[in-house]
Amino acid sequence: MGTQGNGALTDELLKSFRKKLYSEPKNILALNACVKSDPLEVCVQRRVAESSNHVFTHKVDAEIKPMTNQKNSGRCWLFACLNVLRIPFAKHHQIEDFEFSQTYLFFCDKIERANFFLHTILKLLQRGEPIDGRLMSFLLHDPVADGGQWDMVVNIVNKYGVMPKKCFGESFCSEASHRMNGIIKTKVREYTKELQEMVQNKSSQEKLEEKIVGYMEELYRVISICIGVPPESFTWEYYNKNKAYNSVGPITPLKFYEEYVKPHVNVDDLVCLVHDPRPENPIGKTYTVDCLGNMVGGRPVLYINQEVKDLMKYAAESIKKNEPVWFGCDVGKRYNLKLGIQDLKIHDYQLMFGIDIHKSMKKAERLVYGDTCMNHAMTFTGVSVDLDGNPTKFRVENSWGDDKSDKGYMMMTREWFEEFGFEVVVDKKHLPKEVIDMLQIPPKVLPAWDPMGTLAS
Repeated sequence: MGTQGNGALTDELLKSFRKKLYSEPKNILALNACVKSDPLEVCVQRRVAESSNHVFTHKVDAEIKPMTNQKNSGRCWLFACLNVLRIPFAKHHQIEDFEFSQTYLFFCDKIERANFFLHTILKLLQRGEPIDGRLMSFLLHDPVADGGQWDMVVNIVNKYGVMPKKCFGESFCSEASHRMNGIIKTKVREYTKELQEMVQNKSSQEKLEEKIVGYMEELYRVISICIGVPPESFTWEYYNKNKAYNSVGPITPLKFYEEYVKPHVNVDDLVCLVHDPRPENPIGKTYTVDCLGNMVGGRPVLYINQEVKDLMKYAAESIKKNEPVWFGCDVGKRYNLKLGIQDLKIHDYQLMFGIDIHKSMKKAERLVYGDTCMNHAMTFTGVSVDLDGNPTKFRVENSWGDDKSDKGYMMMTREWFEEFGFEVVVDKKHLPKEVIDMLQIPPKVLPAWDPMGTLAS
């Protein structure tokens, strides 16, 4: 019994698989349960769900309503950043219900990202990168994507500021960006073809730059029509929790950030730490990702590689000081969205399928073999610690609305973050000098397709 010599599955072998499947009663029960049920819901271990709770030894003083919702877009990194900014901002202004405009930052990023991409492509063409090579193929697969990294949002906030959501709300394309993105992708690929022809014809740098300006005028028009044109200045009127009327403005978004937000949270003071356990990327070194960014002349993406226990320690220290923490993870692994639980034990795959999941490979190996990566950014707002002060679980503010999990919040165990957590952003005041000094180390450049850059895709 077996495969044919060429490796094809024989009828005899498939019949043996079927016979063995039906020979075990639990397989029949699992098969029947999955007719109308989500297999992962059937896998949930009740005793783990019942022993999990959304109570924490430390929480930031004020979690602000409403629970944000990025809808059908890849804006998690922007939502997570603005959720970090709004907690101290709203507390200072004594308001309980507030959102910054995620659409405003999304608009600014789309414009800057398109310009950054076109200039990056131009440089690659000028150095002779082949269009069908791995690098160009990777970049052209999803140009001007929705996702982003921490340093990219810092670029946008420092250049354009922020504004209340009431002053620039959502549009169809900000909540469901695929239509707009489809147009942008096609145009950017057309522009790349034209730039390649100009480079081959040895056009001057001045002519190439003029061409890109023309491209950007077209893209600005498309993005503006789809998302809307943000106001150059605005007036924000609001009632505080004591029902007292207040008014701010007219004011520009940049002035608003500098005068009303920055005194409470300065994005320039926040440092990005990652956990990359691959042996070729040692702890204590800095890293960046080739071609990753969103602004010509902007701050580059820069990571300090640290042990995962240190990422959690610095995050816990921040929360104890009433500072929420932006972080990146592989959100889709070992979690139950309905219950809001991220726990390695939440599913019993062995009982359901007769297999184990995520046990045969270590974290570094999952990165190498494409089974894990950073793909979602959220915000820590609470933590529980043991008698020795070590974190045991975190409270997570997501951006998927309040109809899921614990009114939009999730509970994440320490063990889960050790396996699927990759990044935290904390104030440099919580870091020892030797870690801060690492920012001066020239970073190792990871390839554009490296999993440490996937949150921006």
